[in-house]
Amino acid sequence: MFGNEFYHETIRRYVIVFGTMFNDMVVHRRNNAGTIIKRIKVPIAYGPRAKFLSRIQQDPNLTKPDAISLPRMSFQIAGYNYDGTRKLTTIGQIKAPVANDLVNGSVYNPVPYNIDFELSIYVLNAEDGTMLLEQILPFFTPDFTVSVNFIPSLSQKYDLPIKLESVSTSIDYEGDMSTTRLIMWDLTFTLKGYIWPPVKSNTAQGLIGTYSTSAAAYGFAKSN
Repeated sequence: MFGNEFYHETIRRYVIVFGTMFNDMVVHRRNNAGTIIKRIKVPIAYGPRAKFLSRIQQDPNLTKPDAISLPRMSFQIAGYNYDGTRKLTTIGQIKAPVANDLVNGSVYNPVPYNIDFELSIYVLNAEDGTMLLEQILPFFTPDFTVSVNFIPSLSQKYDLPIKLESVSTSIDYEGDMSTTRLIMWDLTFTLKGYIWPPVKSNTAQGLIGTYSTSAAAYGFAKSN
């Protein structure tokens, strides 16, 4: 039953979509007159919070050549939970366009899963952290919707809500309480996604793959 070889890259798409939402974050520096003199693009990478925190703490002054520069961000998938409230009819099917012989097939309704994401922000001063938060929070009311083409061969786009669940902060002190070593902001999100079963082809090929190298296949963001 579980021997069908198929891979829709669904979870990979979720990771790409989530990371892309935050890959253009910027902090700036001002002079005494209030004029912006420098803009810093904040890098983001996939990985556990503990990994980045460990590298930062190993070099508190960030003097090593391979040290992590701050500010920066990281994110990771924290868990998967089945969402029965969004369950669709099990025997329902979605059919591909008949006009294109390469995608002539069908797929049963997907299974709803909530995917928990954790986004961590690492800064050396409080203003950098609040500056980044103000670029994120206004867009989640409390969710932000992304339109994604999960399986390009079926030409079916779905609105994918990403809900902001919580925001918390912590400060790591070096020595006494007057010396700030690192400020961290942790944001948790719930992505209301789907996991798709194999696509069945109406041709003799049996199961057809759905791999696509097109960047457009990973969807685009839009506001609520």
